[in-house]
Amino acid sequence: MSEQSPVPSVHPATPSMQSLKRVRTRHFQAAKEEGSTFTGLTSYDMLTAQIFDEAGIDFLLVGDSAGNNVLGYDTTLPVTVDELIPLTRAVAKAVKRAFVVADMPFGSYETGALEALHTAVRFMKETGAHAVKLEGGVRSADQIRRIVDAGIPVMAHIGFTPQSEHGLGGHLIQGRGDSAEQLLADAHAVEDAGAFAVVLEMVPAAVAQRVTQELRIPTIGVGAGPHVDGQLLVWTDWAGFTTGRVPSFVKQYADLKNVLAGAAAAYKADVQAGTFPGPEHSF
Repeated sequence: MSEQSPVPSVHPATPSMQSLKRVRTRHFQAAKEEGSTFTGLTSYDMLTAQIFDEAGIDFLLVGDSAGNNVLGYDTTLPVTVDELIPLTRAVAKAVKRAFVVADMPFGSYETGALEALHTAVRFMKETGAHAVKLEGGVRSADQIRRIVDAGIPVMAHIGFTPQSEHGLGGHLIQGRGDSAEQLLADAHAVEDAGAFAVVLEMVPAAVAQRVTQELRIPTIGVGAGPHVDGQLLVWTDWAGFTTGRVPSFVKQYADLKNVLAGAAAAYKADVQAGTFPGPEHSF
């Protein structure tokens, strides 16, 4: 595990958004123009959503990464809209300030703009989310445009796109060498289609910096270095729950896996020893 840093119980919000009662799409644009960085984490339930919201995290993504972190799948590919809707609803109902983004899973938008709009409408009507996210640059521009034209904000996602991991040949850094031009084309395509922000995942820092400088809309890094407008991490990676391979771009700020394991072991020992429940826990 990477070196942990002491973290205050409540994190201050980013300066440009600190006093906001509710984060809106325009505030992401304002942060970019002011040169201030905003923060995002994934969340899949009410309890973590409340904690992250109170800590001042600016946006929460109910990601299809729930497949790996909640639903027990090996990849994000099996995740369905019906599985993500109750998770998104729980997060949206829990927050007071944070902007909530619903991830559109594989198979819910690829066949065309009308399918994409139908999926986006379901998320907005059934969950209370504030925006949707979908993967792909040039190939998803028509879908983004159709959703935005219907009045639904879209966060785009380019670079390494987990739903396409088999087509990409695995978890590989995107945008190296000649492929940097395609990444730039994807970035401009989603901006032109009306996305209010774009996630850059597993992209060389220098390329992410160039994208950030060229685009008018904010960029959000997931393993894309420091020269972006915002940062996003999967919360189970960030909090030390992840077992096995942890992405090299993740800094772990806690060791909750071992904290919970220790608590469970202590509980079992107390029950077996007859010390729990004690008089103070009984009526």
